[in-house]
Amino acid sequence: MKAIFLDKDGTLVDDLPYNIEPRRIHLLPGAGAALRLLAGLDYRLFVVTNQSGIAHGCFGEEVMAPVADRLSDLLFREQLTLDGFYYCPHHPLGTVAAYALVCHCRKPSPGMLLRAARDHPIDLRASWMIGDVLHDVEAGNRAGCRTLLIDNGNETEWRLGPRRLPTRMAPDLYSAALLIAEHDEVN
Repeated sequence: MKAIFLDKDGTLVDDLPYNIEPRRIHLLPGAGAALRLLAGLDYRLFVVTNQSGIAHGCFGEEVMAPVADRLSDLLFREQLTLDGFYYCPHHPLGTVAAYALVCHCRKPSPGMLLRAARDHPIDLRASWMIGDVLHDVEAGNRAGCRTLLIDNGNETEWRLGPRRLPTRMAPDLYSAALLIAEHDEVN
């Protein structure tokens, strides 16, 4: 199985900091069409998201199930299936002791992608990580995926390095899907 790993905020849905209110979660314009195109190419869809608000005490882990349900519902309305939802609750500078740690799941580490690959029969080399910051790109590269950076202005540091170079770049998710389709056609 090949997968599309999607960062949540700023890539798939509106980037509203620490938003855990399901009714305020909306797909970005063109996201439904983009994901239908990718699903038509036999990609499975997974969300991988850092949720440091848990480590900072802004909200508890129990709010993540309704967020995942909302994303599943939004994709269902687009005639799509969300195959997995993975989140990292950690941050090394967090204020909640149980979550204030360096972990292997927080992007740019590849832990969420590797866990999804263990949970599902995913061929990481045939898969893509799509995100709007270079931490997403690095996580995908470290997991062995191809990577696509949505260059929408959310990346502000631009700390480049060998693991932080995307395979491709696009201005939005629909353009990203077209690039992936083109890449698949050539290969």
